[in-house]
Amino acid sequence: MTTIADALTELGDVLARVADGVVDGLRGAVDAEVLAALAAAGRVRRLAEAVVVAASAVIVERDEAVPHADRVTTRYGCRNLGELVQRATRVSGRTAGDVVTAAKAVRQSTAPSTGEMLPAELPCMRDALIAGDAGLDGLVAVASVFRGSLVGREGLLAADVELAAAARGEAASWVSADELRAMAQVWATYLDPDGTEPVEARALRKRGLTIGRRGADGLVPVRAGLLPEVAAQLQLCVESVVSPRVDGAPLPGPCFTEPVQADGPFEAAADTRTAPQKRHDALAVLLQAAAASGDLPMLGGAAPTLVVQVREQDLATGLGYAQLPGDPEPISIAAARRVACSGAVQRVVLGAGGRITSIRTLERVFTHHQRRAITLRDGGCLIPGCDVPPQWCEIHHVQEHSRGGPTHTDNGVLLCWFHHRTIDTGGWQIRMIDGIPHVRGPSWWDAQARWRPTTKSPTVRRERMVLRT
Repeated sequence: MTTIADALTELGDVLARVADGVVDGLRGAVDAEVLAALAAAGRVRRLAEAVVVAASAVIVERDEAVPHADRVTTRYGCRNLGELVQRATRVSGRTAGDVVTAAKAVRQSTAPSTGEMLPAELPCMRDALIAGDAGLDGLVAVASVFRGSLVGREGLLAADVELAAAARGEAASWVSADELRAMAQVWATYLDPDGTEPVEARALRKRGLTIGRRGADGLVPVRAGLLPEVAAQLQLCVESVVSPRVDGAPLPGPCFTEPVQADGPFEAAADTRTAPQKRHDALAVLLQAAAASGDLPMLGGAAPTLVVQVREQDLATGLGYAQLPGDPEPISIAAARRVACSGAVQRVVLGAGGRITSIRTLERVFTHHQRRAITLRDGGCLIPGCDVPPQWCEIHHVQEHSRGGPTHTDNGVLLCWFHHRTIDTGGWQIRMIDGIPHVRGPSWWDAQARWRPTTKSPTVRRERMVLRT
């Protein structure tokens, strides 16, 4: 007896043989033949997705009818259906989540009283999925728009009929998943133009923050819908970091960093960052300040602490990679060094079999007393033109700890998040002379390349002014 899995396996074997001959043959095909093959492969993919969604829908229905211990996901050692789909199909976590969303939209549950098969939430889109007209992306595009909406059942079924017809190409040509999403949003607006909830309640229901996975460009996408008061608070905090001081009396004391005029007017310091880049760096400052405040809830028995893993040899030589928690993609050794400069370093020695043989924490973190003293001396980020206050700054080892630099007030200076991470590449240089920080700027800022004693502390500036008079 041939099972469903056997039939699909046989179909997969046939497709594998076809693909083996097609992939190389496409190079010599004309454009029309290549596009036809692309369209046909798309249909095969949509049909395969229909089987994946249908199987997941069956698991959803079965898991809802039994206790947690007897669920399919539990018996196969998975936390939820998304993890089960991910393991079985080897797709990404995001795609697995889309499969779960689609499965809930097309599943047909059984009425407990009569045993009657109840229709799916989107019955016509279900038919379009089975026919290979609407794939996973198209079904999710429609289901996600109406998920949690206040559209009644009658209106939802009317929209389902029209959207499935569009997916089948009955009105005009076939539409993409993005076009289906746009059409679904039009239907949702038409069926609920004013909304039956107050605006505040709807916003509260739709609020959210999503942190994605790192992409090929090395960036992690973040998507958010913030409540107005949360957005306003974030805006104020960001502006407190990125906005220049434009009001109030100038700080007393002499100016120790006179800018040099080149082709344009005098400027304190050129900042080539775009506005979005400045807001990103400001958010990093705020997150670090919040984590260091001690006011956040404990995580794993300790304050939320960023842990970067790196081999000791790699950190010393600057060659190799480092690892962030929960991220399979590595980061550079330079990034690990920047984190280590303002954090603790714990040396964990592993034996040949991987057993931990010793743990030792290197004393490289400035104490609270040292930080207060450095704050009194520096008064904020030392880079001229930077107005980040001292409580949001990090302490930078002028001479790197890995190269013998001591954790001493004569070797630590205040730098903001951005300038700490660009101190080796931004053209600014810092050195300590008799325990006093001196800064030398890039050539566009000071053509004479002089070392200048620098401070942002009003108290230190007043004292220096008194000594000079």
